Amino acid sequence: MMNYPVITLRRGKEESLKRFHPWVFSGAIDRLPDSIEEGDTVEVRASDGTPLGVGHFQIGSIAVRMLDKNVIEIDEGFYASRLTDALRLRMALGLIRGDNNAYRLVHGEGDFLPGLIVDVYGSTAVLQAHSPGMHYARNVIARALVSLPGAGLKNVYYKSETTLPYKASLDPQNDYIIGEYDTNIAVENGLKLHVDWLKGQKTGFFVDQRDNRMLLQKYAAGRRVLNMFCYTGGFSVYALRGGAELVHSVDSSAKAVALTRDNVRLNFGDTAPHEAFAEDAFKFLGDMPDGAYDLVVLDPPAFAKHRGAIHNALRGYQKLNARAMEKMPKGSILFTFSCSQAISKEQFRLAVFSAAAQTGRNVRILHQLTQPADHPINIYHPEGEYLKGLILYIE
Repeated sequence: MMNYPVITLRRGKEESLKRFHPWVFSGAIDRLPDSIEEGDTVEVRASDGTPLGVGHFQIGSIAVRMLDKNVIEIDEGFYASRLTDALRLRMALGLIRGDNNAYRLVHGEGDFLPGLIVDVYGSTAVLQAHSPGMHYARNVIARALVSLPGAGLKNVYYKSETTLPYKASLDPQNDYIIGEYDTNIAVENGLKLHVDWLKGQKTGFFVDQRDNRMLLQKYAAGRRVLNMFCYTGGFSVYALRGGAELVHSVDSSAKAVALTRDNVRLNFGDTAPHEAFAEDAFKFLGDMPDGAYDLVVLDPPAFAKHRGAIHNALRGYQKLNARAMEKMPKGSILFTFSCSQAISKEQFRLAVFSAAAQTGRNVRILHQLTQPADHPINIYHPEGEYLKGLILYIE
């Protein structure tokens, strides 16, 4: 018998839920029950008492992340069903095969599990909670993951120390919920990669650039490639496989640079035309000789993590792209990205346009890029589209 705490909305504030948007903002709430706790599963009702569905409650601007538009039981069966649907989509996309075992299994609202991220690396799933409700459900979710038929998962690593609201005082511990460490080598499109889910950024690797790395491989033959903000060298190994004349990888983190070297060695031995540098990106671009590279990748971390940082972020994107463009020879190709959810496609494109105008170069757009299909966007939640990219031809 379901007996969830009931949250009632103010008059007229139910319209977004009727359009299936998965968030309830705190300003839309008329009253909260006295007994409610952060992370509780709650029922949401309109001001006239009409049921609008169930979700996870949390303190903050986003007060409820909706799990279903109907009032249903949120139990192990619910999570098993949603995870099965998510796996079925990845199978349909052809992502689970002998030469590829790295992919995103759950992309939050895009897989109707708001507040949850699950990335898969071989037999290990890395689970990341972005809401207290998903934190409390982590053990149930882990059991459902290793029970998924066809997924081949044995280990579930929980990594949410930096993703949960700090005011919730949840004190999450990064650790294995099920299984243990066996190997950190995953395979993406036939390339082997060390994935550091224990200490690395996010879940250990950026699987969202998989399709864009393949596109880079097609352009790399005979080119001198610079991979800025290389992290663990994903773009670098694809460029080498594509026949690049040389590849230089740059990251401010010495640990990331060491992993990049390991990944190059893992795939190409010690003879690959590759060097890696632990250096600040802006300094490296400022110091590099004109014409040194004719294919450049700019894939920086999020410059704007909230709306208040948008102005400075756009100036940062303009400065970064201008510094690269002014050094690139005629006929060069620039892969440039923003992973800032707060920055729109139009804003990013304008920043890159401004960089081109600043340098006086003639620039053509060859491709407009986004996140891959295992990072689906819920059509009712356009905020889920975060990765933006352009491939530019520099005259």
